[in-house]
Amino acid sequence: MSTVAGEMDHTDHHHHAPSGITRWLFTTNHKDIGSMYLWFSFIMFLVGGSMAMVIRAELFQPGLQLVDPHFFNQMTTVHGLIMVFGAVMPAFTGLANWMVPLMIGAPDMALPRMNNWSFWILPFAFAILLASLFMEGGGPAFGWTFYAPLSTTYSSDSTALFVFSVHIMGISSIMGAINVIVTIMNMRAPGMTYMKMPLFVWTWFITAFLLIAVMPVLAGAVTMVLTDKYFGTSFFDAAGGGDPVLFQHIFWFFGHPEVYIMILPSFGIISAIIPAFSRKRLFGYSSMVYATAAIAGLSFIVWAHHMFTTGMPVAAEIFFMYATMLISVPTGVKVFNWVATMWRGSITFETPMLFALAFVILFTIGGFSGLMLAITPVDFQYHDTYFVVAHFHYVLVSGAIFSIMAAAYYWLPKWTGHMYDETLAKWHFWCSLISVNLLFFPMHFAGLAGMPRRIPDYSLQFADINQIVSIGGFAFGLSQLIFLWVVIKCARGGEKAPAKPWEGAEGLEWTVPSPAPYHTFETPPEVK
Repeated sequence: MSTVAGEMDHTDHHHHAPSGITRWLFTTNHKDIGSMYLWFSFIMFLVGGSMAMVIRAELFQPGLQLVDPHFFNQMTTVHGLIMVFGAVMPAFTGLANWMVPLMIGAPDMALPRMNNWSFWILPFAFAILLASLFMEGGGPAFGWTFYAPLSTTYSSDSTALFVFSVHIMGISSIMGAINVIVTIMNMRAPGMTYMKMPLFVWTWFITAFLLIAVMPVLAGAVTMVLTDKYFGTSFFDAAGGGDPVLFQHIFWFFGHPEVYIMILPSFGIISAIIPAFSRKRLFGYSSMVYATAAIAGLSFIVWAHHMFTTGMPVAAEIFFMYATMLISVPTGVKVFNWVATMWRGSITFETPMLFALAFVILFTIGGFSGLMLAITPVDFQYHDTYFVVAHFHYVLVSGAIFSIMAAAYYWLPKWTGHMYDETLAKWHFWCSLISVNLLFFPMHFAGLAGMPRRIPDYSLQFADINQIVSIGGFAFGLSQLIFLWVVIKCARGGEKAPAKPWEGAEGLEWTVPSPAPYHTFETPPEVK
């Protein structure tokens, strides 16, 4: 009887569920919160992208034509901050909110009220950051890495707003990470051991520990910047006994694990999509888990590879060079496993699979250029040039962002109950793929030829290459409007999604020319 009363109570409560804006403001539902994170990150992606358009328009030809150099520096700074903290990280958090409870059989996230709060403080953080651009003296203009003394001695008063907004983003990240860890540790379905969790859950579990470890370090760095600027301390001021290089050590001790925070969830997404469209189990599940953990662990001992030109002892340079090169081993294991998963699979090329394949190839290019940057003697040539810009955009745009798009297409039928328009989605993919390479590949050559980063003007020899890059940039930006349209169209209706949307036509496996795999190579094949 008590259960019946409980059920009646539940239905009655459901009947009076809040609607309109109150539903979104007060929701504790992981799917609602996941959706809000995803929409917020997409809006930030467009805002940060429009700043990149300003940068590329100024660099379309040599000379200063569109914007003041100081404003150009504000654009490079805020573009970076928004893309890292406003687009990539909230998108992954949105995917975690939506999918982790479903993947582990939990009814919701463990701490739903905190979940609501960790989302709702984000719009305020970014409102503060964007508002700083309208202050007297302009917004932050010291690069997203805000090196001292640029961020302390030589910055405008908007620095205070910048510091406050970064603190709020950090609080949001830490709460989100705590929520993920508690959910995964305490709310798995009976029988789901750690080594049976989907890889997306594993990658987020490890990412959450990284977040909790490094966000307080960022908070410390911005607090020291604040006190150096406004309270007379001299953490980073040599005249007062401080050291500007100390800033770089503290920042990169946060910053290097941070870049893995922005790629590990991608590995989980790709490890879900490639097996689905290859119609095979993921090759080497346990090695994928250990590789993820190894990457996360190693990410803490490589920070100073961003600082080879600061005059480190040779022993330190050698240590950081080899430690950095070591990360390519577990990363290579992952790439190998994805390729082995596809080997002899019955592959079909729906849009999520196209983005996943582009991810594997382009992320690997970004990985190889990272390996080049790890080599100390040649890093002196690459450092602070467009080669570095090309490297991290291959990892973060055709890596992190492509994986987020793959995830969106893969799970849209689950989220909306409708199939998206496959033709439009393929247009989005091909336009993005061609333009992203037109945008970032030539940057390698500009950088090797000596074009420095973060400058509004350049020598005439780089004119042709920058024109090509800018055209690629505008094409990539416009391509994302196709994505927006696909998502809106899908959410508003369309063909109803089947229960298992990716099984496709009946018996699809047998209509594909290649035969079904006779073993997964998980165990040695039988000797005949």
